Amino acid sequence: MRSTHTAYWYANPDARRWQTAAPASALPFHRTLAGYSATPLTELPSLATELGVGRVFLKDESNRLGLPAFKILGASWAVCRALCERQGLDAGTMTVPELRGHLHSGADAGSLPVLVTATDGNHGRAVSRMAALLGLSARIYIPNGLSAAAVDAIRGEGAELVEVDAIYDDVVAAAAASTAGSGRDVLIQDTAWAGYTDIPRWIVDGYTTLFAEIDGSLAQSGHAGADLVACPVGVGSLAHAMVDHYRNPGTSAPSLLSVEPETAACIAQSLRAGEPVVVDTSFPTIMSGLNCGTPSELGWPSLLAGLDGAVSVSEEDCRQAVLDLGDLGQDAGPCGASTLAGVRAALADSERRRQLGITQDSVIVLVSTEGLAANPLR
Repeated sequence: MRSTHTAYWYANPDARRWQTAAPASALPFHRTLAGYSATPLTELPSLATELGVGRVFLKDESNRLGLPAFKILGASWAVCRALCERQGLDAGTMTVPELRGHLHSGADAGSLPVLVTATDGNHGRAVSRMAALLGLSARIYIPNGLSAAAVDAIRGEGAELVEVDAIYDDVVAAAAASTAGSGRDVLIQDTAWAGYTDIPRWIVDGYTTLFAEIDGSLAQSGHAGADLVACPVGVGSLAHAMVDHYRNPGTSAPSLLSVEPETAACIAQSLRAGEPVVVDTSFPTIMSGLNCGTPSELGWPSLLAGLDGAVSVSEEDCRQAVLDLGDLGQDAGPCGASTLAGVRAALADSERRRQLGITQDSVIVLVSTEGLAANPLR
């Protein structure tokens, strides 16, 4: 099925009762990375007043391990797992310097692995950074419409860029096809399809570090947990991590909201249809990192069962959210600020508030996945 863009809303009244197994934790590995620290969880009282709730916090991913977005969490763990599998090493005890040493011990440059991926920005830069840290090459496929700043940032990591005159989904296919039959190429893609699930699963596991940090920060400030967590959605990998983190017996059960552009609302449309829907992503959006047309096959069951709500947002509302967060001293690019636009759209309607279980005492967490350096406002 294909469709044009409009405003979408979806609610699942059974989501908080659904449970799944706890995902594997990548937090111990992330703590071994040079420069690791939990990113800030900043309280924004003026937004709590505006939204009619108790507290609002912003999870700020504008500086994650020296990069302006969260993607390095998934890329670092997936790269480590994938390369350790090839080398017969235990990723659970491996650090990046140790892995680099193993890879280069007795190897010539022509036999070293090459990291390959398709990206609409931040994931490709994260994979490129991991290649640089490991002394490897990276080949990054990019679609039409990627900002000059994003292109320059990936090139700045030393990667080879391959520009493809196509939409994102077709660029993913091109990157995957380029690795066929290669003994060196390692595809590190953040979406799954039949026969390609291990690496996307490891990327999702890496992203759960972000939500574990949220829980830790809330606990330190005296809160048992969030009542609503909102995150941006592209193919759904980050939302998959959010659902699996919060829908297991060992955690609280907040409402979970996905947010995506009206021009590329593949998750919201799929949830409404009850099956994966492919949407046309040829329309431009300032939320370039969310301009994805096909839900991840790996994440779909968790999203269908565990998301309380899904909302799409307009370009204008997202742009305003970027500006409003900037006025509050928060560095949020369009993808990151989309969660504020999405929560505003959800909570402006009394029935939607009821569906999400929001009261005047609720604690809301907005996940801001990128800073403006990752995706400047255009």
